[in-house]
Amino acid sequence: MRLLVTGAAGMCARDVISVAGDRGHEVLAPDESELDVCDRDVVARVFAELHPDAVINCAAWTDVDAAEAAEEAALAVNGSAAGLLAEAANAHGAQLVHISTDYVFDGGATRPYVESDVPAPRTAYGRTKLAGERAVMAAGESHAIARTAWLFGVTGRNFVATMLDLARDGREEVAVVADQIGSPTYSGHLARALVEIAERGLHGVMHVAGGGRCSWAELAAATFSAAGVDCQVRPITTAEFPLPAPRPAWSVLASERADVPRLPPWQDGLIAYLEQAGVAR
Repeated sequence: MRLLVTGAAGMCARDVISVAGDRGHEVLAPDESELDVCDRDVVARVFAELHPDAVINCAAWTDVDAAEAAEEAALAVNGSAAGLLAEAANAHGAQLVHISTDYVFDGGATRPYVESDVPAPRTAYGRTKLAGERAVMAAGESHAIARTAWLFGVTGRNFVATMLDLARDGREEVAVVADQIGSPTYSGHLARALVEIAERGLHGVMHVAGGGRCSWAELAAATFSAAGVDCQVRPITTAEFPLPAPRPAWSVLASERADVPRLPPWQDGLIAYLEQAGVAR
C-alpha cells in the first residue's frame, strides 16, 4: 500500500510512519513545505504526483488554549484542510483516515462516550475538530474518522513528559487535577490502529483510545511510580487550575463497533512509552 502521511513532523505521524514502514508499506511523508494541507492547489498537485492508496491525516492544530484566541486559524487546519484532503482522496480513489478528538463532546457524561453519542463541543478546538469531521464525512462515505484522547508519545509535548520534567527539576510534589477523567492513549498504540484501519478499509466514525480510565492525578502518580521517580502528587480541582479553554470533566471513549481495533490498557501504553523514552525503571 502506498500510504500518504500528513503532518509528518508531528508526534503521531512519526509513529505512523514507523509502524507503516515496519509493516511493509510504501510511506510517503512530505513535510509542511512540500504539502500545505490548507492550499487546495498544493493538495491536488501532491495527490496527482504521489497517487496514494490511503492517507492518514496527522496534520492538526493541537494547541487547545491558543485556539480560543485563534479559532479561525485553527479551523483552517482542523476543519477546512481535512475537507480538502478528503476531497482529493475521493478524486484519486484513496481512503482517508482522519484523527479527531474527545473534545467534540461536552464532557458531561457519566459513562464512556461511543460513536453514536451526539457531539457538543465546548471549546474552539473542539468546534474546529468537529468541523473537520463533518467536512470529511461530507466528502465521501469511504473515509474513516478515528477519535482519540489524552495522547502521549516520545516525539512531542505531552502530559507524561511534562510530569517527568517537573520531577527532574527537583520538585518533591506536583499539584495535578483529579476531577477530569479520561482515556490516556500511547501514540505508538494509536499508530498501529490507524494503519490497521487503512489496511482494512474501515470507514465511518470510530473511537480508538487507550483501554480503561483514570484522572490526570492518577496518570501522574502512575508515571512517577513506573519511572522510579520520588515525587508526590497532590490532587487538586479544575477550579484550582484555570486555563483559557475549559477541559472536559469526562473524556472516556469506548467503541460500540465490533470492527474497530482495540488498544491495550492505558497502563500498558504508559510502560511502552517509558521504555521507548528510556526512563522505565
